[in-house]
Amino acid sequence: MRIDEYEEDDRARVRRIAKEFDNGFRALSKFRNAVSIFGSSRLTPKDEYYKLAEKTAYLLGKAGYEIISGGGPSIMEAANKGAARAGSASIGLNIYIPTEQRANPYVKTLLEFHYFFVRKVMFVRYAKAFVIFPGGYGTMDELFESVNLIQTGRIPQFPVILVGGRYWRGLLHWIMSVMLRRGCIGANDLSLFSLVDKPEDVVHIINKFYHRP
Repeated sequence: MRIDEYEEDDRARVRRIAKEFDNGFRALSKFRNAVSIFGSSRLTPKDEYYKLAEKTAYLLGKAGYEIISGGGPSIMEAANKGAARAGSASIGLNIYIPTEQRANPYVKTLLEFHYFFVRKVMFVRYAKAFVIFPGGYGTMDELFESVNLIQTGRIPQFPVILVGGRYWRGLLHWIMSVMLRRGCIGANDLSLFSLVDKPEDVVHIINKFYHRP
């Protein structure tokens, strides 16, 4: 392939990226009190964390927050289901991946993305908080990117809340016993996120941060 053909391919990619950003900004700019909820795409509706995510989204919706999820199954579905039950905006940011993730039926506002990094910008740009349930690599990516952006001052601080002590304690122990002891993070960096077990505590932390009754 000639150099000019590479350049045309890159120009087409830039246009596609710009279009995804433009579509996302246009669609989401009307939401002012959104909370992004993350978690596994593999847990069944019978799983305790699915039920916990649904209740959390429901309570947040009743408290006046819109709910953003990744738009897919499992924890994402639970988040959108809880939002729909509460009569709140239920937003799904779906991603095109080889496993053909399909939007769950509880999404009311659906956006679909080809580029992960564009989608991740949308999660951060329009969120008042991140609520993170048990999940895999993708969930860990969202967790660590969010605290890193706050840590480095790239975005203003906002609540990052881990839900499910039994799932997260092993990771938090490693962070404190290895990362912190080695000096790879500072003690203040541990305050960039919270750990809770109850949906009511999620709502309380977010309301308290924004001085809402």
